[in-house]
Amino acid sequence: MHRPCNLEEGAARPKVCSALRFTAKTLCPYNCPAAAMDGSSFHHLPLSPGQIDSPHLHADLGKLQLESGAVIHDFRQSYVRHGTLNADLGNAIVVCASLTGNHHRLDFLIGPGRALDTDRYCVIATDPIGNGLSTSPSTSSRQPGTAFPRFTIRDMVHAQHRLLTEVLHIDHLQAVVGASMGGMQALQWAVSHPTFMDACVAMTPMARTSPWAILVTETARSCLMADPAWSGSAFTAIPERGWRAYAGLMSVLLSRTPMALDETLDGLDAAHQWFEHSVRQVRQNGFDATDYLYQSWAYEAHDVGTTPGHETTAGALATIQALTLIAAPPFDLFNPVSSARVAAAATPGGRFREIPSAQGHQAATSLRAEDAAFLNHEIATFLGTGRPQIHRVAGSNDRR
Repeated sequence: MHRPCNLEEGAARPKVCSALRFTAKTLCPYNCPAAAMDGSSFHHLPLSPGQIDSPHLHADLGKLQLESGAVIHDFRQSYVRHGTLNADLGNAIVVCASLTGNHHRLDFLIGPGRALDTDRYCVIATDPIGNGLSTSPSTSSRQPGTAFPRFTIRDMVHAQHRLLTEVLHIDHLQAVVGASMGGMQALQWAVSHPTFMDACVAMTPMARTSPWAILVTETARSCLMADPAWSGSAFTAIPERGWRAYAGLMSVLLSRTPMALDETLDGLDAAHQWFEHSVRQVRQNGFDATDYLYQSWAYEAHDVGTTPGHETTAGALATIQALTLIAAPPFDLFNPVSSARVAAAATPGGRFREIPSAQGHQAATSLRAEDAAFLNHEIATFLGTGRPQIHRVAGSNDRR
């Protein structure tokens, strides 16, 4: 069963839903479903400029079987929809979110006249396991905190597949689209379910997490766990010092490039002011530290080559049937650009487009208007002119 936000369609909605946590008995003042009925909490951030407000939806999937053999109990898949499904349910596109991101991650691509044109498509923007909206260590009442089982990017895709097939009764997609960890999910979708979608769009992705990115996430976790709030096995409070160190690493340094900072910062004072701004922004986002541990473990362990039925990364990519577009900037200090280029070369008919930007990992965002315009144009052109006619046969070649 899926339940919408209690705001009626067409009604005026608030620009801020609330970044606070609520229990099942204390709902958001705007009547958004702030919690699961089992008492677990629900977390939504304030809307940022440019984000699209839309009723929050969730699907109660019960037990979510993980590929490890473990189970997430009372699993709830969070998502939003933009646009209208056709009568034949054939115009859907799934959007996958990034590490610490949510269903707003690619809002700059969604809407009338944009790449994911809601006059043409129904865009289903999903929340991955562990982001505080779909069931997460921070929201589960039965498996809270470090009692939560570890999960993988394939498990995220499995939950999204169940949402589509069991709840929305969709058995084919126009495309799966994502950036960063969302792009990694998109490539996994194309490997696990090769005939389920016509097209795959992956920005700044890795088909197999590189040693560099593994060390980045390990360092980010170390920033958080160096805080006195880390007991050695769990966080006993919000690791404020840890988040400050994390912000310096992930937001200030690795998500940008020296060239990008040279363009925007002028001298010592400006650099320090921007550092403090970045720290405040990370804390305002309110992401849960334990959720980060779990999502980053999934991030670093990813390899499409370990999908059941495959033996190598290149071999798995070679089975992709969806027409695939991979985009990355010339320089990325988080997900090495070489990973994106290798994935495109290993994918049959894969297309690689370099994003002409000095913004590094942030090139696949709306941070710079020129980057957003480039991606909207490239993706719209790709989806509009290059889509193959693939017709899925139920049950054929689909792998977990």
